[in-house]
Amino acid sequence: MAAASPVERLQEEATCPVCLEYFTDPVTLECGHNFCRACIAQCWEGPDTAASCPQCRETVQQRNLRPNRQMANVVEIAKQLSFQAAKGAGAGGVCGEHQEALKLFCEEDQTPICVICRESRAHRTHMVVPIQEAAQEYKEKIQAHLKTLREESEKLLGLKVAGEERSREYLKQTETERQKIVSEFQQLRQFLEEQERLLLAQLEKLDKEIVKIQNENISKLSEGISRLSELISEMEGKCQKPASEFLQDVRSTLSRCEKGKFQQPEEISPELEEEVSDFSQKTIVLMETLRKFKDTLPSALESLGAHRQGRM
Repeated sequence: MAAASPVERLQEEATCPVCLEYFTDPVTLECGHNFCRACIAQCWEGPDTAASCPQCRETVQQRNLRPNRQMANVVEIAKQLSFQAAKGAGAGGVCGEHQEALKLFCEEDQTPICVICRESRAHRTHMVVPIQEAAQEYKEKIQAHLKTLREESEKLLGLKVAGEERSREYLKQTETERQKIVSEFQQLRQFLEEQERLLLAQLEKLDKEIVKIQNENISKLSEGISRLSELISEMEGKCQKPASEFLQDVRSTLSRCEKGKFQQPEEISPELEEEVSDFSQKTIVLMETLRKFKDTLPSALESLGAHRQGRM
């Protein structure tokens, strides 16, 4: 086994033998060993009592505890050297508590950890893997979701374009019918004023239904496209980050990817399409009736309208 580096040896010297972490408020016993004040305090039941040193088993007195300011300074130096060594190694992140490189990933807590964290009570029984291995695994999962999200975005864009085209055709058809109706009623305005008002009101209602449905669909599609674009951009950016940052909240990221699918809005209903088609037929009947049966026009239109309502 290779000899420990000077930085590693310094880290060992700055580590409490009880909690296995950097000394916190270090104190020295009369036997010469150092501990965290809180760790060694557990050995005494009350003030002015004797206890056995956890390392050498010599009997020591609580009243002889001495703060070790030099060791506290050594701890700070060890932390700084560990931080610099981790940055120089390109580990991608440093443990905020131990200033050690984040080389491991805790599967249970879903968080990067350092080798000191691995031996702590919080992670000792957890499943831990190398951080690069975990990053690769989760990156492959997110890449697979990104492919699905991109395909979903393209599908929604196609639906939006197709829906806008259908809406233009329907509106163009209703405009044509409007022009025919207005032209015929201009010749017989006085006689057909009431019929014109009723037909235009029906047509206006149909326009509003078409525009309302299309606006709702376009709004939903645009919202879906925007949300998916933002999610895709966020996921692509996240995949470019260092492993430690990338794996932060990775389970939440996966959940958001899996929920990213967009429910397709309903198209214009067949009933509404039939109404548009029926209106074209009604206009033909109107023109023929105006020429031949001016006296029977109101009843003929009413009869056709009642026939359509009966089919719905």
